[in-house]
Parts: sequence; C-alpha cells; structure tokens
Amino acid sequence: MRITLVTDGGLAATVLAGLPPQVLDTDTLSEEAAAELRQLVSAAARSVAKGTEEPSSLARDAMSYSITVEEGGHASVLVQSDTTMSPEFAALLRRLKEHTARQ
Repeated sequence: MRITLVTDGGLAATVLAGLPPQVLDTDTLSEEAAAELRQLVSAAARSVAKGTEEPSSLARDAMSYSITVEEGGHASVLVQSDTTMSPEFAALLRRLKEHTARQ
C-alpha cells in the first residue's frame, strides 16, 4: 500500500506549496507497522464517509490534509481539515507523519 500525504493552507501555505508530498510505502515497514496503518486507514475512511461539519469561516488559517491510499490498482482520497478532523483521521495523520519523518 502506498500512502501520500499532502498538506495545504494555514499560515505556512507559501512554504508548504513548494514542498513535495510525503509518501510512504508500507512494504518498507515491519509487518506490525503495516498492519497498524491498514487499520488506521480503514478507521479514517469510515469516519470520513460518515461526513463532517462544514469548515468554520472563523478558521481561515486552518490546515487541510489530503491522504491518498493506493492499493491493488485502486486509489481513495481522504480529506479533512484542522476544524473538521475526526479522531480516526487525526490518528492516521499522526502515524503517517511519524513514519515519513524517519525516512
């Protein structure tokens, strides 16, 4: 499974615009870490499918996160922001950042 994280917006928008997306291939991880990411992706996908509140206009500097999951020739995209993020999406985002920081 290949997971790509794109971060946009917020006060750092101009800095982030020049950075490449963070990419993680679960084949490079231990079986335990890959299994954990599969569970986190599944939970985040279910939470995103339930829907979230509309972003608040008061949070103009909120960051938005797009996580693309590619596996078996199929891709799905999960998108949330600082103001609408589910706990499941936040858990996935946190682990992705930890894994990509080690690369």
